[in-house]
Amino acid sequence: MKYKVVLLLIAFPLFFNAQSFRNYSNEFLNVGVDAAALGMSKAVVATTNNVNAIYWNPAGLVGIEDYQGSLMHASYFAGIANYNHAAFAMPIDENSALGISVIRFGVDDILNTTELIDSQGNIDFNRISLFSAADYAFNFAYARKLIFKDVKFGVNAKIVRRIIGDFASSWGFGFDAGLQFETNNWKFGLMARDITTTYNSWAINVDEFNKIKDAIPGQNQELPETTEITKPKIQLGVAKDFRIGRFFNLQTEVDLNVRFEQTNDIFSSKVGSIDPAIGFQLNYDQLVYLRLGVGNFQYITEFDNGKSLSTQPNFGVGFNYRGVQVDYALTNIGSVGNALFSNIFSITFDYSFFR
Repeated sequence: MKYKVVLLLIAFPLFFNAQSFRNYSNEFLNVGVDAAALGMSKAVVATTNNVNAIYWNPAGLVGIEDYQGSLMHASYFAGIANYNHAAFAMPIDENSALGISVIRFGVDDILNTTELIDSQGNIDFNRISLFSAADYAFNFAYARKLIFKDVKFGVNAKIVRRIIGDFASSWGFGFDAGLQFETNNWKFGLMARDITTTYNSWAINVDEFNKIKDAIPGQNQELPETTEITKPKIQLGVAKDFRIGRFFNLQTEVDLNVRFEQTNDIFSSKVGSIDPAIGFQLNYDQLVYLRLGVGNFQYITEFDNGKSLSTQPNFGVGFNYRGVQVDYALTNIGSVGNALFSNIFSITFDYSFFR
């Protein structure tokens, strides 16, 4: 049976080889969850070990000892877009665990002006309606210790649902897989996202499309493509903890985010690109946390066609008391230029403290 699974993982991408890949597909799944991780610029692939490992690296779920839950809310673009996340995880036994999570990223109350002008050519504001554009992801994760010492493996199956009002909607599915390994106080992590590619199939509302088909001469004459295939991505991480005195501990991690496409990342070629991320977490007796991170190293083209390097710094704090951890992160979703900073809050519950 296991050989059939391996064969499926190898053959699945080949099945779509003739299809066109999208360089930017399901991008809402790259935003990230958990204010603690975002405060460290997402450099947590090697160290994540709670319920939020469902997203960052499902192998880390093996580290939980009891029921855990997590909630997160973030507003982007000055509150125009809202990102919400909820997750639950539980151990099956000493060597395995499972988890489920849901993500919603949406813009609500968008003005629909496709019927603003009536058949007589008059503007009628009463014909304006509202709609939402929302993306959903449902994740189902399983993790287990392997027979090799200190090696953990996890897999995440995800279902993607995307809705643009009454205009279009899609269903998609894909898989992620991750590994974690620890030796001599060094921690290593590997996360392969969309390992079999993630496939989205769109359904376009033809009646709604026809309303805008001739709004601008020569524009919107053909239906958009109805297939999206997301390329695989890889995240590599290495981390080490440093004990400082009796009560302080410093966690450091460096991650490499690899895309198989040419981008503006600091290391980029026709084969692929690499975007490093560095994160630090200083905690006092596992009660108070201070986090710093820097990532998103991008070359930006200036108006004079020159290039400059931009980075994204992140900051975060956290408090943990009797199984309830509240985290905050200040970050933005672009470079340090004109992007708007966002305040991100998350809360994590560990039921073991209530027993």
